[in-house]
Amino acid sequence: MFQYMEELQHLNFSALMAMGDVSDRIGRPTDNGQIGIIDPDCRLIGLHLYDGLFKVIPFDNKGQLKEAFNIRLEELQVLDIKFLYGCSKPTIVVLYQDNKDARHVKTYEVALKDKDFVEGPWSQNNLDNGADLLIPVPPPLCGVIIIGEETIVYCSANAFKAIPIRPSITRAYGRVDADGSRYLLGDHAGLLHLLVITHEKEKVTGLKIELLGETSIASTISYLDNAVVYIGSSYGDSQLIKLNLQPDAKGSYVEVLESYVNLGPIVDFCVVDLERQGQGQVVTCSGAYKDGSLRIVRNGIGINEQASVELQGIKGMWSLRSSTDDPFDTFLVVSFISETRILAMNPEDELEETEIEGFCSQVQTLFCHYAVYNQLVQVTSSCVRLVSSTTREFRTEWNAPSGYSINVATANATQVLLATGGGHLVYLEIGDGVLTEVKHAQLEYEISCLDINPIGENPNYSQLAVVGMWTDISVRIFSLPDLNVITKEHLGGEIIPRSVLLCCFEGISYLLCALGDGHLLNFLLNLNTGELTDRKKVSLGTQPITLRTFSSKNTTHVFAASDRPTVIYSSNKKILYSNVNLKEVSHMCPFNSAAFPDSLAIAKEGELTIGTIDDIQKLHIRSIPLGEHARRICHQEQSRTFAICSLKNQSSAEESETHFIRLLDDQSFEFISTYQLDPFEYGCSILSCSFSDDINVYYCVGTAYVLPEENEPTKGRILVFMVEEGKLQLITEKETKGAVYSLNAFNGKLLAAINQKIQLYKWMLRDDGSRELQSECGHHGHILALYVQTRGDFIVVGDLMKSISLLIYKHEEGAIEERARDYNANWMSAVEILDDDIYLGSENNFNLFTVRKNSEGATDEERGRLEVVGEYHLGEFVNRFRHGSLVMRLPDSDVGQIPTVIFGSVNGVIGVIASLPHEQYIFLEKLQSNLRKVIKGVGGLSHEQWRSFNNEKKTVDAKNFLDGDLIESFLDLSRTRMDEISKAMSVSVEELCKRVEELTRLH
Repeated sequence: MFQYMEELQHLNFSALMAMGDVSDRIGRPTDNGQIGIIDPDCRLIGLHLYDGLFKVIPFDNKGQLKEAFNIRLEELQVLDIKFLYGCSKPTIVVLYQDNKDARHVKTYEVALKDKDFVEGPWSQNNLDNGADLLIPVPPPLCGVIIIGEETIVYCSANAFKAIPIRPSITRAYGRVDADGSRYLLGDHAGLLHLLVITHEKEKVTGLKIELLGETSIASTISYLDNAVVYIGSSYGDSQLIKLNLQPDAKGSYVEVLESYVNLGPIVDFCVVDLERQGQGQVVTCSGAYKDGSLRIVRNGIGINEQASVELQGIKGMWSLRSSTDDPFDTFLVVSFISETRILAMNPEDELEETEIEGFCSQVQTLFCHYAVYNQLVQVTSSCVRLVSSTTREFRTEWNAPSGYSINVATANATQVLLATGGGHLVYLEIGDGVLTEVKHAQLEYEISCLDINPIGENPNYSQLAVVGMWTDISVRIFSLPDLNVITKEHLGGEIIPRSVLLCCFEGISYLLCALGDGHLLNFLLNLNTGELTDRKKVSLGTQPITLRTFSSKNTTHVFAASDRPTVIYSSNKKILYSNVNLKEVSHMCPFNSAAFPDSLAIAKEGELTIGTIDDIQKLHIRSIPLGEHARRICHQEQSRTFAICSLKNQSSAEESETHFIRLLDDQSFEFISTYQLDPFEYGCSILSCSFSDDINVYYCVGTAYVLPEENEPTKGRILVFMVEEGKLQLITEKETKGAVYSLNAFNGKLLAAINQKIQLYKWMLRDDGSRELQSECGHHGHILALYVQTRGDFIVVGDLMKSISLLIYKHEEGAIEERARDYNANWMSAVEILDDDIYLGSENNFNLFTVRKNSEGATDEERGRLEVVGEYHLGEFVNRFRHGSLVMRLPDSDVGQIPTVIFGSVNGVIGVIASLPHEQYIFLEKLQSNLRKVIKGVGGLSHEQWRSFNNEKKTVDAKNFLDGDLIESFLDLSRTRMDEISKAMSVSVEELCKRVEELTRLH
């Protein structure tokens, strides 16, 4: 059983219904997938789950389900079953294959009283050998359409019509008209056809088919309305298409309106740091056949640099417009310790220095803002200046009282708020050429930060001012213009607030308060009363944070500049944090210029960058369409390339496929070199490695010759390539006696899994200076060694049927021996080593499990057994595990030390498995069990039951695994629900939020 198909498709799923479990103790699960159908008159549900059995669940007249029963079904190789329309008794039509491989259809009536079948009204023998899909036709026509590979047949009790079609395998259909006279058919090559049943009244006269165009390979087709169709695809991106009356230049009637990302099936992936800034990205082999692609998945938000200039020591930045109604920013004010410089875009779209004559340029600017009446405000340590934005001339100023200097300041278009040492708070208002001191308040402590960002009705005037204090470490909210304190909130701890910000996300007002140690507090703010509620605290970095709002796609977001810059935004009324893929950022301001609309100006160590920002979302996915199916991928840092094993289906009559090794540039993702494999030769594994006593780095590829007459490949090759001047050069090849399923670098040698054997090769120098692989030792005793991981001298093998075994390489004897194994029968789909003693596996019933090496065992028998320590039902078919992380790891944060493994599945899921410290595990397990009581599963199904490890042999409760998605859903609960759980845990809501938020930082 060659492993190839497993990677793309599931074997089965367990059918669960509102009434409970419909599994049977006996019975062999169906080979062709499970079928669940509903009688069009809603009299019963039919399920075909096991060979030879048809399970019936009747409805009563109130629509309640009644007791289920099984009916024997003579046909063992069922390809499809559907209910027929317009029958007085519920009637099924069965498409099946007999033991001579001929295909037929039969009909049966379901006799609910006798719990049995009655021979149906008609049957049809000897159909097209490729017939595998039934489409029941609704009234008035009734009957059924049988779709084959070369013919399409319409069949009913009194009619039989057939037409020939171009050879194709139809994967999906969608009914266009209520009367069932037109159907859309999608085939394996992504071609969309329209099938029309021609008829006179209720008499079918014939069938017609025409090609409409190409879509993703369809798994489902839903005709919506007005010629708009949804194409759901499990091998490519799903699409919303429109069918046009007239063809386009290429003769296609199909127009794609929208695409929906689908990463599945992920057959392989690797984790690389392409930007080289300590943040992993996942590059997947996604899709299949013509819809095959590579996908680059990265976390966080990227800044795409448009321009940059070297500048040292930036202390602050603000953008200004040249008039109030100008849609774009003109100036960028950059402040330094003893001067202020003004930059503007010149006609060549370059940043160059300019002047605003009325500004003071020999001092540091504390704050700048555009103001009403075409004015600009500049605050320095000694004064507030008002300048015309059109003539750039000085208009008026307000000077700090003698002996005082301005320490912190903020402003909006009509108001200025400043602190002049000794706890003095001064409030000014801006008129046309006038600055009026409206109010002055004396506070008992020094002021550390201020904000009057208008978030009420008036975009130019704020009713509230927020002040952060030294000494008592608090934030206070004052009403304007009278500077009365309306709220005082102690922050706790020793760290002072360094930046405060009033902001509004999705119509909800918040106060953000950033501390000097990289923590950020957020509160809900009542604009009328100034009351603060629902305090939450997260750690964004380790350095002081400065907060600024900016707009992207007409939505407000907040940029938190620090050693780990973050964008704060809101989705579904919930605050989210997305890290920005930049190292330290000291200052940021929006700079929406005509040349670079919606851009940001960002100050990093020694440089100022203008850049546009990615869409504000957590994950960013870039697609590299290949038009062929990539099955293995590997990255080589030294040559800055990826190598993939891929296959292309030739669209000739024989449907032959050609396999390649392709080399891609790791920045542009373009093919730069290709090596074609022999006919029938598949690429099975790929690795970048180096060998002892050789400075070069090589790509090693393991292959198999998959011949139609063989059950299991009996020969393959190991090819060793080097990248020279961007080309793949074959250095040496080694024939093997089977498929090379896995390759690993192993102590300067090459470890290969070949059918049932593990084989170790040395890298030998021949007399003529060329190199070859020479067999050193091996280990038999597997059924098929499909997945191998190594660590030191240990080798962990995932077998086709025999679960996980642990081997050890003995240097003295030059031999590989089995040290221990798991005696359970698991059909493995991937393995990974978590640490020296714990190994992780996934198997074909969509479960994960961990086993532990028992070095301390008293007897040989105990030491020779890998003990199962963790079990969990994931519900995904995992094709690959890889160590790595999609987020930057901060060594000093609590989660920085937690090791993570990423997995990719057939459904296109990318998941993270984190190995938690024991204390944290116990805490979160308690939280999980409390959450289970509060959060109800979809369809009322029990979470505990769904997550229990389940295969043909046993069902046991999940252990030593936690459901991270369930735990993180704590953050979406209402406050009352949170309080409920907080009570049960006897931990404050704030602490719970903080600990769960920390976890979200892992992915």
